[in-house]
Amino acid sequence: MTQSPSRTRQIARSESSRADLERSARVLRRIFANYTPIDFAVRLWDGSTPIAPSRGLPRFTLVLQHPGALRRMFLPPSEVGLGEAYLFNDFTIEGDLFATVGLTDYFQRAGLSLSDYIDIASEVMALPRSSAPMTVRPGLRAHGAAHSRQRDRQTVRFHYDVSNDFYALWLDERMLYSCAYFRTGREDIHLAQRQKLDLICRKLSLRPGDRVLDIGCGWGGLAIFAAQEYGADVTGITLSKPQATLASERIIQAGVEDRCRAVVLDYRDVPIDDPYDKLVSVGMFEHVGAAKLAAYFARAWRLLKPGGLFLNHGIGAMNSHLEHPSLGSLLYRRNSFMNRYVFPDSELVDLHQTLQAAEDVGFEVRDVESLREHYALTLRHWVRRLEDHHEDALRYVDEPTYRVWRLYMAGCSHGFTGNTLNVYQALLSKNTESGSSWLPWTREYLNHR
Repeated sequence: MTQSPSRTRQIARSESSRADLERSARVLRRIFANYTPIDFAVRLWDGSTPIAPSRGLPRFTLVLQHPGALRRMFLPPSEVGLGEAYLFNDFTIEGDLFATVGLTDYFQRAGLSLSDYIDIASEVMALPRSSAPMTVRPGLRAHGAAHSRQRDRQTVRFHYDVSNDFYALWLDERMLYSCAYFRTGREDIHLAQRQKLDLICRKLSLRPGDRVLDIGCGWGGLAIFAAQEYGADVTGITLSKPQATLASERIIQAGVEDRCRAVVLDYRDVPIDDPYDKLVSVGMFEHVGAAKLAAYFARAWRLLKPGGLFLNHGIGAMNSHLEHPSLGSLLYRRNSFMNRYVFPDSELVDLHQTLQAAEDVGFEVRDVESLREHYALTLRHWVRRLEDHHEDALRYVDEPTYRVWRLYMAGCSHGFTGNTLNVYQALLSKNTESGSSWLPWTREYLNHR
């Protein structure tokens, strides 16, 4: 009996689907041939699990959503493509996201031969192209020279102007978007961020009446704290209008509008005719750029009175010379996932470059502290809080944007944990002509007020 055309097509689709399942399973087993012991699972679109732990529950499960998922994940092979496949829902992640991002380390050290890669590429290319829509918050097409005033305004606003309400869901009560400070590791994010603010103010030896410039003030958390708790007179500057607006509202709510303000202003445009007693920059330094380091510190020098202090807090590269850097450092490279979807034009420089640039304009380096472990834990708090507010977050951003923040923060946490990213607080002094920094001789003053 001759089969009907519809029946023939149905059989062909069934055979094709079976072939895609078998091919995907072969690719996965080939890719993870040297991963031992297997502590995770991969589930295909039909519910089968070609990769699974031999015993116990998986730490996480990668769920491939359709027959073309592996093609979208690995062609062309790059961390951008892999990240985009997650954003576009070609695959999802169930379970421990932090453990999942650790797979990127394996991909770089998988120990596969050239013939392995050729065979894998051939199999992947044979998988169907996906017709799923690739709708996601587009990457920024910035205009102008890198780190010019015009371009910096675009890149900063691309990241920070997503939605104040979105950030408020998962940041602490002061909306501090920088590394917290954990004395025990058991504090909640609110206390840990307060401890960070207090540490910064003590390092700056803040006194009532000190005029302070907060470069990159965000939503005003540090400025308000310094005014409330230390009696300082603080001017906060940001390139984000929504940040400045909310910071100004919070300043009024805190009752410190007589000695605290937030304005939209580039640090290069702050007048130098009335220098400040103290400068502070927290989480802004990554936007400066290696080529602008000298100009950045030169401007800070001119904005500071003799005898004044400058605390510069920023992420720095670590082990950038390694042949196989981790996802953490990859995220910040040019043409990376981070530069495309999160922080366009962001650059990380090694600590010695930063300190050399500061010393070249006349600063004395008085104190340097690494907060690497603190940032890894901070990011874990943020990711968990974001995940807990998933449904609420979708009121302000779409699902792909939610996934951008979830993935980049988990990836950065992995970088800080794995010793390829660091964050430093450098205390710099503009000494008087006689050489005085007015700082105590020991660090005991940091332990109490």
